[in-house]
Amino acid sequence: MATQIQVKTFIETIAPIAIFVCNQKPKKVLPSVCIAQACCESAYGTSTKMVAANAVFGIKVGNNRVHFGKAWKDKVYSTKTKECYDGKTYTNIVDMFRAYDCIRDAVEDYYDMLGTCSRYAKCIGETDYTKSITAIKNGGYATDPDYITTITSIIKKYDLTRYDGCMTGKVLTNNGENPYEEPLTNICYGMKSQSVKWIQFELNQKGYSLSVDGIFGVQTLGAVIAFQKENALKADGIVGAVTRQTLKVGNQ
Repeated sequence: MATQIQVKTFIETIAPIAIFVCNQKPKKVLPSVCIAQACCESAYGTSTKMVAANAVFGIKVGNNRVHFGKAWKDKVYSTKTKECYDGKTYTNIVDMFRAYDCIRDAVEDYYDMLGTCSRYAKCIGETDYTKSITAIKNGGYATDPDYITTITSIIKKYDLTRYDGCMTGKVLTNNGENPYEEPLTNICYGMKSQSVKWIQFELNQKGYSLSVDGIFGVQTLGAVIAFQKENALKADGIVGAVTRQTLKVGNQ
């Protein structure tokens, strides 16, 4: 079972990405539902195999290996899962699931799938999260008879509707996309702050898979240095004005 810290960290990681992707899509699905499904499917990011594959939604490959958009690049992984085909009895099976280069790609594929498949049409634009997840479940996303209750309970418990501003017209963020405060001074290894979350969020938009936990640790340092090298910047691991500006390019 996930700890409170693991739950908080996972939600803070997935929520900004869900908001960002939702804002880009003409066919929108409530971020609260997206976040809750990721929480449920990946056990709040504690499912080792799923996290290793950045596959937080448990989307199966399918016989036709359909590409709903460009986010899934044919990577797969195999794992055990339980299905309930008769509404009562659970059956253990092994199946193939989609793997991704980063969590952002997983969220992108999730939204593309819901927006492309006609069987999920009723969840598009729906602002009532119970109706939304009901449409998704009835569209064939899950066989668990308690799935709707599970997802709505997660939404209520963690107040996930606060992330649904892109559907309700409310402003959630201070800059239109990144919900965290942009640093005004240099940020470096060892620091802990909301500004570090801003950096982690921006790096995730560039394909890195960081936990948005506000801790400038080894993984964040490595991502910063890699980003600086890729963009011909001084690779010192310090996020100053030039690195911040380069991070924002393409996210305006």
